Amino acid sequence: MTNPNTTQAWSIKPFTLARIEAYVLRWPVKRPVQTSFGTMHDRPALLVRVEDTDGAVGWGEVWCNFPGCGAEHRARLLETVVAPLVVGQPYASAQAAFAHMSARTAVLAIQSGEPGPIAQVIAGIDLALWDMLSRRAGVPLWQFLGGVSDVIRVYASGINPDRPEDTVLAKHAEGYRAFKLKVGFGEERDLANVRTVHARLPSGNELMLDANQAWDLAGAQRMASHFSEFAPRWLEEPLRADRPLSEWAQLAAQTDIPLAAGENLIGSDAFETMINSRTLKVVQPDLAKWGGISGCLPVIDRIHEAGLRYCPHFLGAGVGQLASAHILAARGQAGGMLEIDANENPLRAALSPALGAIVEGEAQLGNAAGLGVQPDIAQLRDICGVRS
Repeated sequence: MTNPNTTQAWSIKPFTLARIEAYVLRWPVKRPVQTSFGTMHDRPALLVRVEDTDGAVGWGEVWCNFPGCGAEHRARLLETVVAPLVVGQPYASAQAAFAHMSARTAVLAIQSGEPGPIAQVIAGIDLALWDMLSRRAGVPLWQFLGGVSDVIRVYASGINPDRPEDTVLAKHAEGYRAFKLKVGFGEERDLANVRTVHARLPSGNELMLDANQAWDLAGAQRMASHFSEFAPRWLEEPLRADRPLSEWAQLAAQTDIPLAAGENLIGSDAFETMINSRTLKVVQPDLAKWGGISGCLPVIDRIHEAGLRYCPHFLGAGVGQLASAHILAARGQAGGMLEIDANENPLRAALSPALGAIVEGEAQLGNAAGLGVQPDIAQLRDICGVRS
Protein backbone atom coordinates (compact mmCIF):
# COMPACT_ATOMS: atom_id res chain seq x y z
CA MET A 1 0.00 0.00 0.00
CA THR A 2 1.37 3.44 -0.90
CA ASN A 3 0.40 6.55 0.99
CA PRO A 4 -1.25 8.89 -1.52
CA ASN A 5 0.37 11.86 0.22
CA THR A 6 4.03 11.11 -0.50
CA THR A 7 7.14 13.17 -1.02
CA GLN A 8 6.26 13.24 -4.71
CA ALA A 9 4.18 16.28 -3.83
CA TRP A 10 7.43 18.18 -3.21
CA SER A 11 10.08 19.12 -5.71
CA ILE A 12 13.05 16.85 -4.97
CA LYS A 13 16.12 17.55 -7.02
CA PRO A 14 19.11 15.21 -7.02
CA PHE A 15 21.75 15.87 -4.40
CA THR A 16 25.42 15.16 -3.86
CA LEU A 17 26.85 15.06 -0.36
CA ALA A 18 29.93 17.16 0.30
CA ARG A 19 30.57 15.90 3.82
CA ILE A 20 29.26 13.70 6.64
CA GLU A 21 30.32 14.36 10.23
CA ALA A 22 29.85 12.31 13.41
CA TYR A 23 29.61 13.75 16.93
CA VAL A 24 29.82 11.54 20.01
CA LEU A 25 28.22 12.92 23.17
CA ARG A 26 27.80 11.32 26.59
CA TRP A 27 25.84 12.50 29.61
CA PRO A 28 26.71 10.87 32.97
CA VAL A 29 23.40 9.84 34.51
CA LYS A 30 22.40 10.76 38.04
CA ARG A 31 20.17 7.70 38.41
CA PRO A 32 21.27 4.52 36.56
CA VAL A 33 18.77 3.11 34.06
CA GLN A 34 17.98 -0.54 34.76
CA THR A 35 16.99 -3.20 32.24
CA SER A 36 16.93 -6.98 32.38
CA PHE A 37 20.13 -7.12 30.29
CA GLY A 38 22.18 -4.49 32.13
CA THR A 39 22.39 -1.09 33.80
CA MET A 40 23.15 2.13 31.96
CA HIS A 41 25.49 4.48 33.83
CA ASP A 42 25.67 7.06 31.08
CA ARG A 43 23.57 8.17 28.12
CA PRO A 44 25.62 8.26 24.93
CA ALA A 45 24.49 9.83 21.67
CA LEU A 46 25.95 9.72 18.17
CA LEU A 47 24.68 12.56 16.02
CA VAL A 48 25.21 12.74 12.26
CA ARG A 49 25.44 15.93 10.23
CA VAL A 50 25.23 15.80 6.44
CA GLU A 51 25.78 18.67 4.04
CA ASP A 52 25.27 18.65 0.30
CA THR A 53 27.23 20.53 -2.33
CA ASP A 54 24.62 23.31 -2.29
CA GLY A 55 25.11 23.87 1.44
CA ALA A 56 21.88 22.21 2.62
CA VAL A 57 22.27 20.54 6.02
CA GLY A 58 20.48 17.70 7.81
CA TRP A 59 20.83 15.89 11.13
CA GLY A 60 20.39 12.25 12.09
CA GLU A 61 21.14 9.94 15.00
CA VAL A 62 22.73 6.49 15.20
CA TRP A 63 21.49 4.03 17.84
CA CYS A 64 24.18 3.47 20.48
CA ASN A 65 22.50 3.56 23.88
CA PHE A 66 24.03 0.41 25.43
CA PRO A 67 26.79 -0.44 25.98
CA GLY A 68 27.95 3.16 25.89
CA CYS A 69 31.32 2.34 24.31
CA GLY A 70 29.44 1.51 21.10
CA ALA A 71 29.08 5.21 20.28
CA GLU A 72 32.76 5.67 19.44
CA HIS A 73 32.84 2.40 17.53
CA ARG A 74 29.91 3.38 15.35
CA ALA A 75 31.40 6.82 14.79
CA ARG A 76 34.55 5.18 13.41
CA LEU A 77 32.46 2.89 11.20
CA LEU A 78 30.69 5.95 9.84
CA GLU A 79 33.89 7.88 9.20
CA THR A 80 36.00 5.06 7.74
CA VAL A 81 33.49 2.72 6.07
CA VAL A 82 30.15 4.26 5.17
CA ALA A 83 30.81 7.97 4.61
CA PRO A 84 33.47 7.30 1.92
CA LEU A 85 30.88 5.29 -0.01
CA VAL A 86 28.43 8.18 -0.34
CA VAL A 87 30.32 11.48 -0.19
CA GLY A 88 30.63 12.83 -3.72
CA GLN A 89 28.05 10.44 -5.17
CA PRO A 90 24.93 11.88 -6.85
CA TYR A 91 21.58 10.53 -5.63
CA ALA A 92 18.06 11.10 -6.86
CA SER A 93 16.53 10.46 -3.42
CA ALA A 94 17.23 9.40 0.15
CA GLN A 95 15.91 5.95 -0.76
CA ALA A 96 18.54 5.66 -3.50
CA ALA A 97 21.32 6.54 -1.06
CA PHE A 98 19.96 4.05 1.49
CA ALA A 99 19.85 1.28 -1.12
CA HIS A 100 23.41 2.08 -2.23
CA MET A 101 24.81 2.09 1.33
CA SER A 102 23.01 -1.14 2.16
CA ALA A 103 24.16 -2.96 -0.98
CA ARG A 104 27.78 -1.85 -0.69
CA THR A 105 28.08 -2.98 2.95
CA ALA A 106 26.03 -6.20 2.79
CA VAL A 107 28.99 -8.57 2.46
CA LEU A 108 31.13 -6.57 4.87
CA ALA A 109 28.41 -6.80 7.52
CA ILE A 110 28.55 -10.59 7.27
CA GLN A 111 32.34 -10.77 7.03
CA SER A 112 32.89 -8.51 10.03
CA GLY A 113 30.08 -9.98 12.11
CA GLU A 114 28.63 -6.50 12.57
CA PRO A 115 25.31 -6.31 10.74
CA GLY A 116 23.78 -4.33 13.61
CA PRO A 117 26.34 -1.52 13.95
CA ILE A 118 26.64 -1.08 10.19
CA ALA A 119 22.86 -0.97 9.78
CA GLN A 120 22.66 1.59 12.58
CA VAL A 121 25.22 3.85 10.92
CA ILE A 122 23.31 3.68 7.64
CA ALA A 123 20.07 4.43 9.49
CA GLY A 124 21.52 7.54 11.11
CA ILE A 125 22.77 8.87 7.78
CA ASP A 126 19.39 8.17 6.21
CA LEU A 127 17.61 10.17 8.94
CA ALA A 128 19.93 13.09 8.26
CA LEU A 129 19.15 12.92 4.54
CA TRP A 130 15.41 13.11 5.14
CA ASP A 131 15.90 16.05 7.49
CA MET A 132 18.02 17.76 4.83
CA LEU A 133 15.51 17.15 2.04
CA SER A 134 12.52 18.39 4.04
CA ARG A 135 14.53 21.46 5.11
CA ARG A 136 15.31 22.14 1.44
CA ALA A 137 11.59 21.91 0.69
CA GLY A 138 10.87 24.33 3.54
CA VAL A 139 8.34 22.06 5.26
CA PRO A 140 8.33 19.96 8.45
CA LEU A 141 9.36 16.36 7.98
CA TRP A 142 5.92 15.05 9.02
CA GLN A 143 4.35 17.05 6.18
CA PHE A 144 7.12 16.14 3.72
CA LEU A 145 6.29 12.48 4.43
CA GLY A 146 2.62 12.99 3.63
CA GLY A 147 1.15 13.73 7.06
CA VAL A 148 -1.82 16.01 7.59
CA SER A 149 -1.52 16.63 11.35
CA ASP A 150 1.40 17.31 13.68
CA VAL A 151 -0.35 15.92 16.77
CA ILE A 152 0.76 12.52 18.09
CA ARG A 153 0.00 10.35 21.09
CA VAL A 154 2.90 9.55 23.40
CA TYR A 155 3.73 7.28 26.32
CA ALA A 156 6.35 7.27 29.07
CA SER A 157 8.74 4.32 28.85
CA GLY A 158 11.88 3.02 30.57
CA ILE A 159 10.20 3.06 33.99
CA ASN A 160 12.69 1.51 36.41
CA PRO A 161 11.75 -1.23 38.90
CA ASP A 162 12.61 0.92 41.95
CA ARG A 163 9.34 2.48 43.16
CA PRO A 164 7.91 2.68 39.63
CA GLU A 165 4.65 4.08 40.96
CA ASP A 166 6.45 7.31 41.84
CA THR A 167 7.66 7.71 38.26
CA VAL A 168 4.22 6.94 36.86
CA LEU A 169 2.53 9.53 39.04
CA ALA A 170 5.19 12.13 38.27
CA LYS A 171 4.84 11.55 34.54
CA HIS A 172 1.07 11.64 34.84
CA ALA A 173 1.39 15.08 36.39
CA GLU A 174 3.45 16.11 33.32
CA GLY A 175 0.57 15.12 31.02
CA TYR A 176 1.30 11.48 30.12
CA ARG A 177 -1.60 9.06 30.00
CA ALA A 178 0.17 5.81 29.05
CA PHE A 179 3.14 4.14 30.75
CA LYS A 180 5.51 1.25 30.02
CA LEU A 181 7.03 -0.53 33.00
CA LYS A 182 10.26 -2.52 32.87
CA VAL A 183 9.92 -6.14 34.00
CA GLY A 184 12.31 -9.09 33.94
CA PHE A 185 13.82 -8.61 37.40
CA GLY A 186 12.45 -11.76 39.04
CA GLU A 187 8.90 -13.02 39.40
CA GLU A 188 8.22 -11.66 42.87
CA ARG A 189 9.57 -8.20 42.16
CA ASP A 190 7.87 -7.94 38.77
CA LEU A 191 4.46 -8.93 40.10
CA ALA A 192 4.73 -6.60 43.08
CA ASN A 193 5.62 -3.69 40.81
CA VAL A 194 2.87 -4.38 38.27
CA ARG A 195 0.31 -4.80 41.03
CA THR A 196 1.33 -1.55 42.70
CA VAL A 197 1.43 0.49 39.48
CA HIS A 198 -1.90 -0.93 38.33
CA ALA A 199 -3.50 0.00 41.65
CA ARG A 200 -2.13 3.56 41.53
CA LEU A 201 -2.75 4.17 37.83
CA PRO A 202 -5.45 6.80 37.28
CA SER A 203 -8.59 5.52 35.61
CA GLY A 204 -8.52 5.51 31.81
CA ASN A 205 -4.73 5.38 31.56
CA GLU A 206 -2.80 2.63 29.75
CA LEU A 207 -0.18 0.28 31.17
CA MET A 208 2.31 -1.67 29.03
CA LEU A 209 5.10 -4.03 30.08
CA ASP A 210 8.58 -4.47 28.59
CA ALA A 211 10.67 -7.56 29.44
CA ASN A 212 13.66 -6.75 27.21
CA GLN A 213 14.02 -10.41 26.10
CA ALA A 214 14.28 -11.60 29.72
CA TRP A 215 12.60 -15.02 29.57
CA ASP A 216 12.62 -18.37 27.86
CA LEU A 217 9.30 -19.73 26.58
CA ALA A 218 8.29 -21.38 29.85
CA GLY A 219 9.14 -18.27 31.84
CA ALA A 220 7.27 -16.01 29.43
CA GLN A 221 4.19 -18.24 29.56
CA ARG A 222 4.26 -18.23 33.36
CA MET A 223 4.71 -14.48 33.66
CA ALA A 224 2.08 -13.72 31.03
CA SER A 225 -0.43 -15.79 32.97
CA HIS A 226 0.35 -13.76 36.10
CA PHE A 227 0.10 -10.43 34.28
CA SER A 228 -3.18 -11.24 32.56
CA GLU A 229 -5.34 -10.04 35.44
CA PHE A 230 -3.90 -6.54 35.06
CA ALA A 231 -4.84 -6.38 31.35
CA PRO A 232 -1.72 -4.62 30.05
CA ARG A 233 -2.09 -3.17 26.55
CA TRP A 234 0.95 -5.15 25.43
CA LEU A 235 3.84 -7.31 26.64
CA GLU A 236 7.04 -6.30 24.84
CA GLU A 237 9.86 -8.68 23.96
CA PRO A 238 8.97 -11.45 26.42
CA LEU A 239 11.25 -13.74 24.39
CA ARG A 240 14.62 -13.23 22.81
CA ALA A 241 14.31 -11.64 19.38
CA ASP A 242 16.13 -14.59 17.79
CA ARG A 243 13.85 -17.30 19.16
CA PRO A 244 11.96 -19.45 16.62
CA LEU A 245 8.61 -18.16 15.43
CA SER A 246 7.08 -21.35 16.79
CA GLU A 247 7.84 -20.15 20.33
CA TRP A 248 6.29 -16.74 19.67
CA ALA A 249 3.25 -18.51 18.23
CA GLN A 250 2.91 -20.74 21.29
CA LEU A 251 3.06 -17.76 23.61
CA ALA A 252 0.62 -15.72 21.53
CA ALA A 253 -1.84 -18.62 21.54
CA GLN A 254 -1.66 -19.02 25.31
CA THR A 255 -2.09 -15.43 26.46
CA ASP A 256 -4.70 -12.77 25.90
CA ILE A 257 -2.08 -10.03 26.27
CA PRO A 258 -1.05 -8.57 22.89
CA LEU A 259 2.62 -9.22 22.14
CA ALA A 260 4.93 -6.46 20.92
CA ALA A 261 8.39 -6.51 19.32
CA GLY A 262 10.40 -5.19 16.41
CA GLU A 263 13.22 -3.01 17.73
CA ASN A 264 15.73 -5.84 17.24
CA LEU A 265 14.67 -6.95 13.77
CA ILE A 266 17.06 -6.12 10.93
CA GLY A 267 15.86 -5.98 7.34
CA SER A 268 12.55 -5.90 5.52
CA ASP A 269 12.52 -9.71 5.18
CA ALA A 270 12.71 -10.12 8.96
CA PHE A 271 9.78 -7.75 9.42
CA GLU A 272 7.80 -9.44 6.66
CA THR A 273 8.29 -12.82 8.30
CA MET A 274 7.25 -11.56 11.71
CA ILE A 275 4.23 -9.67 10.36
CA ASN A 276 3.08 -12.70 8.37
CA SER A 277 3.41 -14.94 11.44
CA ARG A 278 0.51 -13.05 13.08
CA THR A 279 2.20 -13.50 16.47
CA LEU A 280 2.48 -9.76 17.18
CA LYS A 281 -0.29 -7.24 17.64
CA VAL A 282 2.11 -4.31 18.06
CA VAL A 283 5.11 -3.89 15.73
CA GLN A 284 7.90 -1.54 16.81
CA PRO A 285 10.62 -0.80 14.24
CA ASP A 286 13.38 1.46 15.55
CA LEU A 287 14.45 3.73 12.70
CA ALA A 288 17.82 4.52 14.34
CA LYS A 289 18.68 0.79 14.66
CA TRP A 290 17.71 -0.32 11.17
CA GLY A 291 16.26 1.27 8.08
CA GLY A 292 16.10 4.94 8.91
CA ILE A 293 13.04 6.36 7.19
CA SER A 294 13.78 4.86 3.77
CA GLY A 295 13.74 1.30 5.08
CA CYS A 296 10.95 1.74 7.61
CA LEU A 297 8.35 3.44 5.39
CA PRO A 298 7.43 0.26 3.45
CA VAL A 299 7.52 -1.74 6.69
CA ILE A 300 5.03 0.66 8.27
CA ASP A 301 2.76 0.30 5.27
CA ARG A 302 2.90 -3.50 5.68
CA ILE A 303 2.07 -3.21 9.38
CA HIS A 304 -1.05 -1.25 8.54
CA GLU A 305 -1.99 -3.58 5.69
CA ALA A 306 -1.86 -6.49 8.14
CA GLY A 307 -4.17 -4.69 10.55
CA LEU A 308 -1.51 -4.42 13.25
CA ARG A 309 -0.60 -1.55 15.54
CA TYR A 310 2.48 0.53 14.66
CA CYS A 311 4.30 2.11 17.59
CA PRO A 312 7.87 3.24 16.82
CA HIS A 313 10.54 2.18 19.29
CA PHE A 314 13.17 4.67 20.34
CA LEU A 315 15.59 5.15 23.21
CA GLY A 316 18.32 7.73 22.73
CA ALA A 317 18.82 11.46 22.24
CA GLY A 318 16.47 14.01 20.77
CA VAL A 319 17.26 13.87 17.04
CA GLY A 320 16.19 10.25 16.68
CA GLN A 321 13.30 10.97 19.03
CA LEU A 322 12.03 13.72 16.76
CA ALA A 323 12.49 11.61 13.64
CA SER A 324 10.38 8.87 15.26
CA ALA A 325 7.75 11.45 16.15
CA HIS A 326 7.59 12.86 12.63
CA ILE A 327 7.26 9.47 10.96
CA LEU A 328 4.48 8.55 13.40
CA ALA A 329 2.67 11.81 12.63
CA ALA A 330 3.02 11.13 8.91
CA ARG A 331 2.32 7.40 8.74
CA GLY A 332 0.77 6.41 12.05
CA GLN A 333 -2.84 5.38 12.46
CA ALA A 334 -5.26 5.19 15.36
CA GLY A 335 -3.60 3.48 18.29
CA GLY A 336 -0.06 4.49 17.37
CA MET A 337 1.98 6.03 20.18
CA LEU A 338 5.47 7.50 20.47
CA GLU A 339 7.79 6.13 23.14
CA ILE A 340 9.49 8.79 25.29
CA ASP A 341 11.99 7.66 27.91
CA ALA A 342 10.90 8.65 31.41
CA ASN A 343 14.48 8.82 32.66
CA GLU A 344 16.34 12.12 32.78
CA ASN A 345 18.40 12.78 29.66
CA PRO A 346 19.25 16.40 28.80
CA LEU A 347 20.55 15.30 25.38
CA ARG A 348 16.99 14.26 24.58
CA ALA A 349 15.35 17.30 26.18
CA ALA A 350 17.63 19.85 24.49
CA LEU A 351 17.23 18.26 21.06
CA SER A 352 13.47 17.65 21.09
CA PRO A 353 11.87 20.76 22.60
CA ALA A 354 8.60 20.11 20.76
CA LEU A 355 8.14 17.00 22.90
CA GLY A 356 8.61 18.84 26.17
CA ALA A 357 4.96 19.85 26.46
CA ILE A 358 2.60 16.88 26.83
CA VAL A 359 -1.11 17.62 27.14
CA GLU A 360 -3.49 14.76 27.93
CA GLY A 361 -1.12 12.24 26.40
CA GLU A 362 -0.46 14.19 23.20
CA ALA A 363 2.36 16.29 21.76
CA GLN A 364 2.44 18.77 18.88
CA LEU A 365 5.44 18.89 16.54
CA GLY A 366 4.97 22.30 14.96
CA ASN A 367 5.67 23.62 11.48
CA ALA A 368 9.40 24.33 11.47
CA ALA A 369 11.21 22.88 8.46
CA GLY A 370 12.75 19.43 8.71
CA LEU A 371 12.94 18.02 12.21
CA GLY A 372 12.58 21.52 13.58
CA VAL A 373 15.81 21.51 15.58
CA GLN A 374 19.35 22.71 14.86
CA PRO A 375 21.82 20.98 17.22
CA ASP A 376 24.44 23.20 18.83
CA ILE A 377 27.35 20.83 19.45
CA ALA A 378 29.21 23.25 21.73
CA GLN A 379 26.11 23.67 23.89
CA LEU A 380 25.54 19.92 24.01
CA ARG A 381 29.13 19.28 25.03
CA ASP A 382 28.70 21.82 27.79
CA ILE A 383 25.59 19.97 28.98
CA CYS A 384 27.71 16.81 29.13
CA GLY A 385 30.36 18.57 31.16
CA VAL A 386 32.90 18.63 28.32
CA ARG A 387 34.92 21.80 27.88
CA SER A 388 36.11 22.18 24.30
